[in-house]
Amino acid sequence: MKYYSTNRKAPEVTLQEAVVRGLAPDKGLYMPERIKSLPQTFFEHMPEMSLQEMAYQVADAFFGEDVPAEKLRQIVFDTLSFEIPLVKVTEQIYSLELFHGPTLAFKDVGARFMARLLAHFNKEKVNVLVATSGDTGSAVANGFLGVEGIHVYVLYPKGKVSRLQEAQFTTLGQNITAIEVEGTFDDCQALVKNAFIDAELNAHMKLTSANSINVARFIPQSFYYFWAIAQLMKSSQSDAVICVPSGNFGNITSGLFGKRMGLPVKRFIAANNRNDVFFRYLQNGFYDPHPTIATYANAMDVSDPSNFVRLFELYGSYDAIKEDISGATYTDEQIAETIRQCYKDNGYLLDPHGACGYRALQEGLQDGEVGIFLETAHPAKFKDRVDAILGADIAIPEKLQAFMKGQKQTVPMANDFHAFKSYLLSES
Repeated sequence: MKYYSTNRKAPEVTLQEAVVRGLAPDKGLYMPERIKSLPQTFFEHMPEMSLQEMAYQVADAFFGEDVPAEKLRQIVFDTLSFEIPLVKVTEQIYSLELFHGPTLAFKDVGARFMARLLAHFNKEKVNVLVATSGDTGSAVANGFLGVEGIHVYVLYPKGKVSRLQEAQFTTLGQNITAIEVEGTFDDCQALVKNAFIDAELNAHMKLTSANSINVARFIPQSFYYFWAIAQLMKSSQSDAVICVPSGNFGNITSGLFGKRMGLPVKRFIAANNRNDVFFRYLQNGFYDPHPTIATYANAMDVSDPSNFVRLFELYGSYDAIKEDISGATYTDEQIAETIRQCYKDNGYLLDPHGACGYRALQEGLQDGEVGIFLETAHPAKFKDRVDAILGADIAIPEKLQAFMKGQKQTVPMANDFHAFKSYLLSES
């Protein structure tokens, strides 16, 4: 299958080229030339399938023309070596717990898949640049840790990720370098994008991205939408509404790809924190990014989401987008209130991002609908914040405790592309 740039000023490329390049030469994001519909028999048998077998069949629709079947099966099965349970929170609302992977965040799925696919394609040394507002950095760093021929540079905003998130990518060493940037996530993302289009830098180093701008990172996230609906189908429930806590919009876009493939989802809700550019777009049709605001749900602190262009490419118009997607936006005070109330009423512990998803379903479900929100990270990754909200001392899973014992290793960096470029050239 070929992949084209959303800016349409660069040639179409193969899957291998799209994965290795990350960003198109014209600064556009790669999109598959077509999204295949899955046969009705697939949906009829979904409730009987394992997570891995279901994901393999979805992966085959995207990547089967370019990756040998047994290799693709191995990549999928290795990627999904952990559970993704659907947990009932209220009579109408379910949580899809995406925090049972190695770094306790949803990005483990896409990062592990991409690491394995890139290793399959890679024939020379590749440098992976990734900007993170929290969980991307840890998932990518751990997904690529020790992979021969690949070096990962994680850029993150100083003081704007939780200490547990930070520990997951600053204590690894080996082929992982953490770069602590004086700025916001959007500043980090801009440094990465500028690196991809700098001719001198690209002449000296082979660069790719592991952010959701990379097709191998965001497309595999569609796997768990199919899994969630399959679990609902076992109880004969329909009219599913899926709510996605949204920052850079790769996660919800992968779900919308699933819907385009035939997945029976009635509609989607994009839940924002105070960085509400998409919510405002839905109200008036104008895409107008504002400066990024730091919030309790820091992984969603994105004011200019890269994947909005993919979402618009998928639908083609404002009216078409509004037919499938609605929005919600919440303040820190509302996030805290939701965490307290859900724990009191249901005994279910939300993280700040999941709280946005849960509350949007509480307020937005209609009669007869069943809601699924994506619980994107373990609450313990935000322990200081959640403890303060609940007046409690929540337990830290052993997986996280191991990271906290490591020594922090970072490279301080000004929010300046020339400084970043000089550093990378010195490393080449």
